[in-house]
Amino acid sequence: MSAEFLISGGRIFRGLNSGFAEAVSVKDGRVLAVGTLDEVGQTVGAGTRRIDLGGRVATPALNEAHMHLLAYGLGLSQVNLRAEEVRSLDEVLKRIAAAARNTPKGQWVLGRGYDHGELDIGRHPTAEELDRVSPDHPVFIVRTCGHVGVANTAAMTLAGVNHNTPNPEGGAIERKGGKLTGLFQERAMRLLRDIMPPPAESQMVDAIELAGRNLAALGFASASDMNVGMTAGMAEIGAFRRAAAEQRLQQRMWQVLAGNPEGIARQAWESGLRPGIAAGATAEEMLAWGGMKVFGDGSAGGLTAAFFDPYLESAGGGTGIFCFPDAAMHEMLGHYHRQGWQLDIHAIGDAAIEQVLIGMEMADTPEAPILGRRHRIEHCGFVNRDQRRRMLKGGVLPVPQPSFMWEFGDLYVTNLGRERTENAYPMRTWLHEGHHPAASTDSPVCSVNPFPNLYTMVTRKTGKGTVLGAGETLTVEEAMHCYTWCGAYTQFAETERGTLEPGMQADIAIFSRDLFAGEADDILRTQADMTFRGGVPIFDRHGEAAALAGVAD
Repeated sequence: MSAEFLISGGRIFRGLNSGFAEAVSVKDGRVLAVGTLDEVGQTVGAGTRRIDLGGRVATPALNEAHMHLLAYGLGLSQVNLRAEEVRSLDEVLKRIAAAARNTPKGQWVLGRGYDHGELDIGRHPTAEELDRVSPDHPVFIVRTCGHVGVANTAAMTLAGVNHNTPNPEGGAIERKGGKLTGLFQERAMRLLRDIMPPPAESQMVDAIELAGRNLAALGFASASDMNVGMTAGMAEIGAFRRAAAEQRLQQRMWQVLAGNPEGIARQAWESGLRPGIAAGATAEEMLAWGGMKVFGDGSAGGLTAAFFDPYLESAGGGTGIFCFPDAAMHEMLGHYHRQGWQLDIHAIGDAAIEQVLIGMEMADTPEAPILGRRHRIEHCGFVNRDQRRRMLKGGVLPVPQPSFMWEFGDLYVTNLGRERTENAYPMRTWLHEGHHPAASTDSPVCSVNPFPNLYTMVTRKTGKGTVLGAGETLTVEEAMHCYTWCGAYTQFAETERGTLEPGMQADIAIFSRDLFAGEADDILRTQADMTFRGGVPIFDRHGEAAALAGVAD
């Protein structure tokens, strides 16, 4: 059996427990052989083509285990307010004003990604400030965490929100001096989102394709949408299926349904959708409908993650927001567990993690044990030792975002103090104790760029250079393991992808430099040169696949 192509000329990272190889060959979408050049060379035939790494490195393709693919794609057409470009209130208002000028009067102006901790004013913008630049358009801008946002007066008027509107369960509408500031927290944001016109199916398919191509250009062959239905309800399922059928879906997708009461869990179940890894040799083979998402709390940067101990008084105090009372949360978790879904539950603060973990333990019965179900606690940022022990016992997986430390670590120190922040997102501790932490970015909360994420796993540095928790650093090999195999494990796919061994899917990334050999800072200067999914290039920066010619010898 002759290989279709062979990769050599640099190191091949096979996986954490297998180390490096000199070459890998591919046939029919799977790894045919991996090892020394002499060993793999035995699979070369007359039609085998070569890819010369030229000193670069090849690894299993990356797996974005927790992101919001559709929201990321749709957000690319919204006003970009991320801190990489926007650090002042004036710049926020300038960009909103420009968008309003190009938008018909009365239509929504949406912005995403501002970080009040990085703005020159050190606070959230207000409705009054947004009114000054866009009085004739409803405006809603969402903080980078996605858990709080600011609306202008026109938006609040459309939503029927006034100073007498009560806070919804699990949310808050900020008032100061009896006056609305425009700030909406957690489930209160639904008051605005529920009145926005949903995107058309064609617009969603375009967004899915654009997002996927961006991910492919970064080395990802697998990804996720962690709250399907959050924007357009059941229509999102149709959009993903259409994207797959039209071969516009770039990554193998782990799909997690919106399980909050305002989500689509009931409608999806009644429509016949059932949890499963895939649906066979159809368009569904790219879509694994596996999990159910429920929100336990908010974000530590937005002061809405739920903690036992309060935030610092200088940051505003309080202990955050639970999205649901204990009884409601535990009932939902038990219901979805009995239906067979993997539980993928958002919890950042230790009090929220406790609420969720108790709910999972209460769902554990001889008839429906939790062990083996690979339930997940998404983010799981401020977890304590006892909670980690119980997670390991029940096979509950942490799905963290090290990039939170890169983008928000300094704000965590401001909000929670240095000691609590040093112990956050304990990647080394998790690995040492036997957990499988699947590194991810929660994009569009953080940039989907994997290189800062890898860098902060290796250095524990924030974007400002602050080292937080030096004892939690990983080797590059360990960090890559968390970004590949651990993600596959959370998706029941570790026997198919996440390592480069014979028989595994040929999901391969080629990076512009050997990440494992240089200085840590070199990681930030790295880019993906090629990405393969099932042996097919879905990204080719330099046209190498198109230029392949000749016979390997």
